[in-house]
Amino acid sequence: MYTIGEFAALGRVSVRMLRHYDAIGLLAPAQVDARTGYRLYAIDQLPLLLRIAELRELGVGLERIAVLAGAEDPDAALRSVLVERHRDLVASVTEDRQRIARIERRLRLLEGTTMSDVIYTSLSPVTVYAAHGVAQGMGNENIGPLIGPLIGRLDAALEAAGRPLIEPGIFWYDAQNEDGVGVHVSYVAEAEPVAGEGYDVVELPAFETAATLQHRGDMSGIGEAWSRLMEQIVADGYQVIGACREVYLEADGHEPGPDWLTELQAPVARV
Repeated sequence: MYTIGEFAALGRVSVRMLRHYDAIGLLAPAQVDARTGYRLYAIDQLPLLLRIAELRELGVGLERIAVLAGAEDPDAALRSVLVERHRDLVASVTEDRQRIARIERRLRLLEGTTMSDVIYTSLSPVTVYAAHGVAQGMGNENIGPLIGPLIGRLDAALEAAGRPLIEPGIFWYDAQNEDGVGVHVSYVAEAEPVAGEGYDVVELPAFETAATLQHRGDMSGIGEAWSRLMEQIVADGYQVIGACREVYLEADGHEPGPDWLTELQAPVARV
């Protein structure tokens, strides 16, 4: 038998953590001395302690480890936990890389080594076939879940009406008083648009001046791109005067990918 200090040293954990594992029922001592109250551990408990220590180093929570300890098929349960943790870490690394890229870009802007990639141009009128919905607010977490169903509905309606799906897709957003944000998805209409059920024929107006910025990548970075565009608009002495648009210049299918090219367009005028 090992004292708590000896057992902690074998498992490369602190005595405090061993006491905590005992308190939460994860790893109780094999024996407690009735006279002194000292905890004693057996050698066959060491593999469990080593497993706990390894999983903690991998970022697995104690609740999940407790489930593993009581699993009927420990190997299958461990595999499931490791696969899930691997997925979480990959997602975290991707997010961290995106944050690093944003920080590096911001530093270059502060140091004056990067020129603005915002371009001011005019927007011609364009007629589109559109479907509409309302999101609770801006941000990918609010708008993202709405986009797929809207596109699916629009695709089905246009197909039923015998209308073509002409790229590029154009999305735009507008305020809905206090009820949220209007989300509009559309395809360019033919030269002679035809009305039908399940979609609207909408003419997006011309604007003399619009600030534009092209974003390469999926939608996880679209918010940062919009922020850059808006900051530049303010810095250049403009204000937004119409609904902002997203024009999907290069988009393969409906699942955003790293090769997508989206042009952000914001109609503006001098303050």
